[in-house]
Amino acid sequence: MKANTLFNNTETAFQLKNDSQLERAYFLFKMISKEPLVRIGTAATKFALNLNLPVEGLIRSTVFDHFCGGVNEKDCMPVVDDLDKVGVSSVLDYSVEGKEGNEQLDATLNKVLELTDFAETKSSMPFSVFKPTGFGRFEIYRKITEKEILSPIEVEEWEAVVNRFDKACKAALDANVTLLIDAEESWMQDAADDLCEQMMVKYNKDRAVVYNTLQCYRWDRLDYLKEQHAKAKASGYKLGYKIVRGAYLEKENERAEEKGYRSPMQKNKQDTDECFNTLMQYILENIEDIELFIGTHNEESNYLAMDLMNTLGLSTNDKRVWFGQLYGMSDHITFNIATEGYNVAKYIPFGPVKDVMPYLIRRAEENTSVAGQTSRELSLLKKEKQRRKI
Repeated sequence: MKANTLFNNTETAFQLKNDSQLERAYFLFKMISKEPLVRIGTAATKFALNLNLPVEGLIRSTVFDHFCGGVNEKDCMPVVDDLDKVGVSSVLDYSVEGKEGNEQLDATLNKVLELTDFAETKSSMPFSVFKPTGFGRFEIYRKITEKEILSPIEVEEWEAVVNRFDKACKAALDANVTLLIDAEESWMQDAADDLCEQMMVKYNKDRAVVYNTLQCYRWDRLDYLKEQHAKAKASGYKLGYKIVRGAYLEKENERAEEKGYRSPMQKNKQDTDECFNTLMQYILENIEDIELFIGTHNEESNYLAMDLMNTLGLSTNDKRVWFGQLYGMSDHITFNIATEGYNVAKYIPFGPVKDVMPYLIRRAEENTSVAGQTSRELSLLKKEKQRRKI
């Protein structure tokens, strides 16, 4: 195991934060560490925004500016440029959720196409990204996943979804950008997975243009990966995967119980951790066929990845392997990995304040529920405050 002191370097971790930004980060994680405050705060925020109360300024100056790059891509550019100066790339993520009309879905596609074209001119932005439900209604994915018959109108609707995927993937190929496709709830994911597979067959001839996402809190993902690997080898195309632990645990277990089927979730966190590390090792050992984006805030998994790369003789900057963390979180991992010469990127959400709130609320709830995550952030921020004596 690589010497596990790398992530303790707070001077490197918080090099881009001035004293007031460091204080704000400490305050925010202090608040997030208190579960009742998170519950009350998220409820109050939803209520205030639904009533159009003038709270956007307050949200913008606190939680939004900490976890998001801005309200539009132009807003994000100072963040992107600052990260680039210290060897960290950016993934601009248009984090508007829950839109379902064709006009809104086409608008999301157009935003992804714009960002992809823009990324072609900016070496610090090697990726573009979207969520499947940014390109189609959740319900249409669910119907296909659960093998329900589609009406003629729904067949047309699905063709439009496929077309949006295809346009985004072709744009990524033409721009020499890698396209990351996020994963969502299991009861719509099979339809998204099949569509990602189609796009990989079509576009991943010479390199992995299209990356799907594997959520390791699902117990079936290693078998799925091996099955996809066999298909790709037989047909001569590359695979690309972002691996994450997952973000919909409670929803998944609740629905499984309500509908009376076996939960797709691992039994416990240890099994999830083992799955993540096993998938990561499998892909690194098959790097000629499968490219990898390691999306994790888990320190042990990041150390393990660096060790595996060294053992397998992969250079730190092998373009087929990327590390990634969310903007506003785990800076001690991101910036210290960058100093070692590895490829690392920050996922930077952006969009109108009101539209990005579902994302921000999920981040706050996730931090509250992950034991140790928030306390680790707080201890490092405190250590840096003491180093600077503020």
